[in-house]
Amino acid sequence: MPSQFFGLNIAYTGLLASNAALNTTSNNIANVQTEGFSRQQVTTQAANALRVFQTYGCAGAGVETLAIERVRNEFYDFRYWNNNDKVGEYSQKQYYMQQIESYFHDDGENAGFKTVFDQLMITGLQELMKNPNNNSFKEQFVGYAEALTEYFNNVSGNLEKLQKDVNEEIKVKVDEINTIANEIASLNKQINTIEYKGVHANELRDRRTLLLDQLSEIVDVEVKQTKISDTNNPNRETGGTRFIVKIAGGQVLVDGYEYNGLECVSRSSDQKVNQTDVDGLYDVKWSKTGAYFSLHSAAMGGALKGLVDLRDGNNGEGFTGLIKDFGTDPDTNKQTVTVQVDKHYLTDLNKCNLSDSGGVVSLGNKNYYYDSWTYSVSYENGEPVYSYTFELSDDPELNTPEDLDPGILGTRTGLKATVGDSISYQGVPYYMAQMNEWMRTFSQKFNDILTGGFAGDQKGIALFTANMTMDNKQYYFNNYSDETSDEYLKRVDEMLAAQNIDATDAANQDKVKEVCLAALSDYRYDMESLDAYNKRVAKLEAANTKYNLGMDANAINEAAQLTIKVGKTAETGQESYYLMTAKRFDVSQTLVNDPSRLATKKKEGDGADQNDLLEDLKDLATNKGVMSFRGSSASEFLQCILADVALNTSRAETFYSSYADISYNIETQRISISGVDEDEEAVNLVKYQNGYNLASKMIQTLTEIYDRLILQ
Repeated sequence: MPSQFFGLNIAYTGLLASNAALNTTSNNIANVQTEGFSRQQVTTQAANALRVFQTYGCAGAGVETLAIERVRNEFYDFRYWNNNDKVGEYSQKQYYMQQIESYFHDDGENAGFKTVFDQLMITGLQELMKNPNNNSFKEQFVGYAEALTEYFNNVSGNLEKLQKDVNEEIKVKVDEINTIANEIASLNKQINTIEYKGVHANELRDRRTLLLDQLSEIVDVEVKQTKISDTNNPNRETGGTRFIVKIAGGQVLVDGYEYNGLECVSRSSDQKVNQTDVDGLYDVKWSKTGAYFSLHSAAMGGALKGLVDLRDGNNGEGFTGLIKDFGTDPDTNKQTVTVQVDKHYLTDLNKCNLSDSGGVVSLGNKNYYYDSWTYSVSYENGEPVYSYTFELSDDPELNTPEDLDPGILGTRTGLKATVGDSISYQGVPYYMAQMNEWMRTFSQKFNDILTGGFAGDQKGIALFTANMTMDNKQYYFNNYSDETSDEYLKRVDEMLAAQNIDATDAANQDKVKEVCLAALSDYRYDMESLDAYNKRVAKLEAANTKYNLGMDANAINEAAQLTIKVGKTAETGQESYYLMTAKRFDVSQTLVNDPSRLATKKKEGDGADQNDLLEDLKDLATNKGVMSFRGSSASEFLQCILADVALNTSRAETFYSSYADISYNIETQRISISGVDEDEEAVNLVKYQNGYNLASKMIQTLTEIYDRLILQ
């Protein structure tokens, strides 16, 4: 039979429950504007009934206050994080693509491509055609050409600055990831310290969830939480949990109380991936292990992915090929690797954006540093075979002697070779490569027309050239593709005379052979063809006969293969237009100083007013048969680029808007569950106040009963 004071105890439990509910309501109201705060509620249940051995069996024993828990649906958290990484990614792409779009914009006020190109190929050319022998008009024409080169210089400079800005923002995001990871690891420890007794660390869990919200915008997030069991008694609940956070497609960032920090490491000038990359781009590594963090993982998302795509995006046109052979360079005694390629952007050097200052080539998933590379074209059964031969660095701090062992290198024959990654987004490297391709192709065609004509009685010279990186000089791009064998032999004689080499002396045979080969390689690359290769064979055969070089057919065929060496060890004055970039694009200083040297006629004997060569220049601007860029004419360069930029900008804006709307809807659903509603809390306040008052009234009533029972 229960005690006479049993009712007082029941009222007391009700008083405690109502008091806890009132305090919790007060806490909810106080945090109504707190970011990340989850509404809390008191969990109660009826106390175990007391068996009284009466006809009614059991008597209620009041209420038990079990816990104060936050109201949270983790399903919506996961949905929010999965969507938020897309919001972060397209937010970055939208912002920076709008900047790129402004660089190419031509509104008539700011001189864009169409303005400066029309000045050169319409205004300047028309005036020059009227007065082809007038030096004032020639000077004006050269000035318009300088405006065109300055335009590309400026756009290149803007894109370089943007690439630097994006690179620095990557470092900022990496620092934010480290800060968040450190705090999450600390919170994990605090939460387990509190919750091992069964208490809920609501505020700490809210803070951790808020941090994950912030992290999910920077990089994709995957969360896993498991209970920690007692190894001696698996059935015992310890109250602790192991909280793991993975990012970038499953790379562990936080594991319990520990976190893996990230660090940014600047690439040196000889670690560039693209020819146009600025110095000091960051690679990201794990601080503890030194292993590379996969920035280009296909599974990665968030603002970090958006920034990496913008900084490194090459439209999927990364260097890739198959390893065909290993060898040793006879001049430097360094190990070399030959990689055969078939991608259109690698077989045509005008489209190539491979670093010319050394870098890292992956040979069968093993990284090697290279100093320079050689491009070559040979023919097998009349079909061209394109290959790149990389000269591997012999610096032991870069490549160990063991890695350079010929036996070890030989095991990689037939494997895949890559430089950098193929990133299917049109970022800064892509737009740089597009500008370079147009300039190289246009300059080649333009210069070929000029060098094939005459200015008065003087042979025409090239107008467009490129500045050397280190020296205050300009490259001179020779074109001997249409040179006859007799003209070739005449040029060899001039080179021999300049070096005081007597070709009739048998003792000089090796020197004469070197000059013949040097003259042959002094050839500007322009979409290598079998016809060009056969012409070089014919030239060598003529030289072999005239100078008695002693070369057999195999030696002649091998020497006639087109080979272009590019890299930090290559000599200046190379013949390939690959060395022309938007940053180096310039007008020949010879024509700037003396515009009268600008060719205007095709034949030397024609009169001073002849302008037939200028007709060919005019045709170059609009005739796709003369010059084609992505299926368009030379004058339509801006339309091609703006089509890319506008599409990427519009796509980023559309996706950002869509994912932002989804994020808003998910957040609304989260708030409907977890958020503090002022009206609802006001109702709860009245409800729990009434409960508290009733419990108090019950105690007061029982007090009067006990007073009568005990005292009277």
